[in-house]
Amino acid sequence: MRQRFLRACARQPVDRPPVWFMRQAGRYMAEYRALRRSHSILEICKTPRLAAEVTQQPVEALDVDAAIVFADLLLPLEVMGLGLEFVKGEGPRIDPPVRSAAAVRRLQTDRSAELGYVGESIALVRGHLGGRLPVIGFVGAPFTLASYMIEGGGSRHYAAAKSLMWGEPEVWRELMERIVDVLAPFAALQVAGGAAAIQVFDSWVGALSPLDYERFALPYSRDLIARIRAQSVPVIHFGTGNGAYLELFRRAGGDVLGLDWRVELGSAWDRVGHGVAVQGNLDPIALLAPLPELRARVHAVLDGAAGRPGHIFNLGHGIIPQTPVEHVRAAVQMVRDYRAVPVR
Repeated sequence: MRQRFLRACARQPVDRPPVWFMRQAGRYMAEYRALRRSHSILEICKTPRLAAEVTQQPVEALDVDAAIVFADLLLPLEVMGLGLEFVKGEGPRIDPPVRSAAAVRRLQTDRSAELGYVGESIALVRGHLGGRLPVIGFVGAPFTLASYMIEGGGSRHYAAAKSLMWGEPEVWRELMERIVDVLAPFAALQVAGGAAAIQVFDSWVGALSPLDYERFALPYSRDLIARIRAQSVPVIHFGTGNGAYLELFRRAGGDVLGLDWRVELGSAWDRVGHGVAVQGNLDPIALLAPLPELRARVHAVLDGAAGRPGHIFNLGHGIIPQTPVEHVRAAVQMVRDYRAVPVR
């Protein structure tokens, strides 16, 4: 089963598409909600025993083909010298926001080893699974982390981030380079802990125009992905809302291109070329649909892949909290029961 996922990453033939889900560990699971009643998100992330427990919960409940470590993409901000907290009803809050050259210069880049607890969590999961399944590690992409740092939390318009990006491009460049210098060793310590692949999440990249992506994000994602691939593990490169410039996104690199639900998988794969594997891309809300409708949508994704080697079934973003666990389990079985008509 471990080889099914890794073979798909390498575009090698498999008996069926491997399946796992972004945010497959989280609030939709009763076991996770029970743990959260006595522990904060950061406490769970920083306690390898707890993070490993949460990582393993969906593996046992869903029978998926890969585990992804329970962590948060904003953890590196703490070792860069920023305050990070999760405020109920608001989400993450970063203090102080990074909005000047002086603030960028104060960011630290030599403390990635302090994130070693994520590598320890991966090692515990790997030991528990006994090599039966691969464990996926992850990092945020430079643009998404920079935006959080500048905005101080979530955003709808990214006004502060874009103002710095356009108004002080040299400060932006230094910020992005510092982020890469923290993320690359963070990914490496996850690989050292036993991660078989690394996913790079660019959750906010859809806020950019193609021109801005090419100038202000692509060079730094490409550098990060190249440095991770030097660890001899496959990289999954995922972004949301980037359908207008998938070809540019592909240029950033990666062995697997993660597709969000706003594009049709078959045509998107044609656009980026079949020299890369693809992951996705069921609409996460489809998991709330009646089972006949869910089956039709799962099959539509699989039809788009047309049985080609190199497809990993996933969502086009993460599982949302109100998702019924039984529907997630049903989707896994639907993928298993599907029989593709190979492309000619």
